[in-house]
Amino acid sequence: MLKGRLAAEETDVRTAAMMVAGGLLLATPANAQPAREVRYDLSFPDAAHHRAQIVATFRGVPAGPLRVQMARSSPGRYALHEFAKNVFAVTAHDGAGRPLPLTRNDPYGWSVAGHDGTVVVSYTLFGNRGDGTYAQIDTSHAHINPPAALMWATGFDAAPVRVRIVSPDAGWTIATQLPAVAGQPNTFTAPDLQYLMDSPIEVARQDVREWPVGEGKQRYTIRLAVHHGGSPADVDRLAAQVKQLIPQHRKLFGEWPRFDHGSYTFLADYTPQISGDGMEHRNSTVVTTPTPLDGTNAGQLSTISHEFFHAWNVERLRPRELEPFDFTRANATPSLWFAEGFTNYYGPLMLRRAGLTDIDGWARTTAGALNTVLFSPARRNGGPQEMSLRAPFADAATSIDPVAPDVFLSYYPYGQVVALALDLSIRQRFPKRSLDDVMRYLWQTHGRTERPYTPDDLRRGLATVTGDAAFADGFFASTVNASGLPDFAPLLAQAGLVLRPAAPRHGWIGAPQASAGPTGVVLHAAPVLGSPLDTVGLDAGDRIVAVDGAAIVDAAGWAAVLERLTPGQTMTIRFARQGIEQQRSVRALADPRLEIVRVEATGGKLSGKQRAFRAEWLDG
Repeated sequence: MLKGRLAAEETDVRTAAMMVAGGLLLATPANAQPAREVRYDLSFPDAAHHRAQIVATFRGVPAGPLRVQMARSSPGRYALHEFAKNVFAVTAHDGAGRPLPLTRNDPYGWSVAGHDGTVVVSYTLFGNRGDGTYAQIDTSHAHINPPAALMWATGFDAAPVRVRIVSPDAGWTIATQLPAVAGQPNTFTAPDLQYLMDSPIEVARQDVREWPVGEGKQRYTIRLAVHHGGSPADVDRLAAQVKQLIPQHRKLFGEWPRFDHGSYTFLADYTPQISGDGMEHRNSTVVTTPTPLDGTNAGQLSTISHEFFHAWNVERLRPRELEPFDFTRANATPSLWFAEGFTNYYGPLMLRRAGLTDIDGWARTTAGALNTVLFSPARRNGGPQEMSLRAPFADAATSIDPVAPDVFLSYYPYGQVVALALDLSIRQRFPKRSLDDVMRYLWQTHGRTERPYTPDDLRRGLATVTGDAAFADGFFASTVNASGLPDFAPLLAQAGLVLRPAAPRHGWIGAPQASAGPTGVVLHAAPVLGSPLDTVGLDAGDRIVAVDGAAIVDAAGWAAVLERLTPGQTMTIRFARQGIEQQRSVRALADPRLEIVRVEATGGKLSGKQRAFRAEWLDG
């Protein structure tokens, strides 16, 4: 996103300072346009009601109306989120304090006319969702995602920015990737709109841990800023785990990213009111979950591993369609199966290689993704590229009409399974090569140079690393552009891992969960397509009345019926749809879901070749 602007800006700042010191600055000609600049002042006088007061000042405004607006999308998200909906009490005045009229012709922004070259816009922001996309303001913290909070002005994309934060509590600190302004407390700077909008801010009582990484002239500070309800010892344990984890990411790519301003910050929120999420940014990431730190920290570490991998893959190794990010529309790319899905593959793998999970834990995670993908009916309607392009309809987007279950399969598990297939296929066909080599090659050619890639660049990179263009072309044609997947059993067997039915003696009818409501126990999702329950015609919204004559009065009763099923068992289900009761006979199948287990756990023997393969792959 930032490209070479930071270095150029630093040079300009030094040059200007030297000219001021030497008295060399010339007077601005009368007809010259003053330099554009932006300043934001954030305060939280009504945090108890989730409100922030924000003042945005635009200087160097050219003659004519100025358009100010809220973003409709946010970096790292691919759908529209319409942040203007939480902005109100908007007023404007000029540099002399005179009120200015505001004209609103659309839902997203305002037009300000009659200014004197300065426009000051004041407004109230409501924010009560703490995650990687929105803002949350309460009496414990201010969690700010700039696109959800800060108005921006047309024509000011390249203007330098300053952000000043008035903390509501003297004990609160500020964590952000934005560099601080020397001599100005709680004030930060950004070179332009793109960097500002990519820079989340956490204001709270935080436990901060820092440590150095790097080699040679490349030295960086890793910062872990944690807002939580536990003890400092909890953060010490988490910091030790993160220190153990992230060198595996660096080992994979061969170097650390060039972190701007010399640091990378984890903004971690582990509080009851927060929503679970992870959101990558260029030199920081937001990681949130309502689950407290427990010493093991499995959920927190999983998100941290995924998001830190993005410091390479997405933030610098970046799809062409996302560069630059457009805040006025949904941003889509056909490569999310790689950008997000391959990251989903490597997140758990980095934890395993760091020794923070065992092989069985990694296998459970991988099997979960494999089941999701193999048994998704959406695969018959599109491959990974198609599902990537559907992100604007699915990435935390909200619609009131239901979507068919065979329309969309998340590119997260889909890409994870594609990565698993590709990694094991490369290792099988090309000795001493792996997906790790492909990632390093793409990093060297597109990531460290920050040259955005296209899908064809990914295909050509695979061909270059393997030396086999036919293999690369075939894999993309069958598995990326289309929805074909290989037989995973022999691929996993290379590492002495067995793919087998997880519960072959358990019956299965493809039933979704049910919930008890005012009218009874209702299926709140459609049955799995092609399953016994689907075949006989049951659907989401049907109310389960009885099974084999026994009334179903709560969700636990329905769950108990499903738990007792055996393959081949036939039962009679009575259900109601639109007030009319009907009855169907359903025959259970063997549960088709799979698990991955070590061959040793099945009573088999791990060969020396399998042991070596497993160690090279899963131990790194």
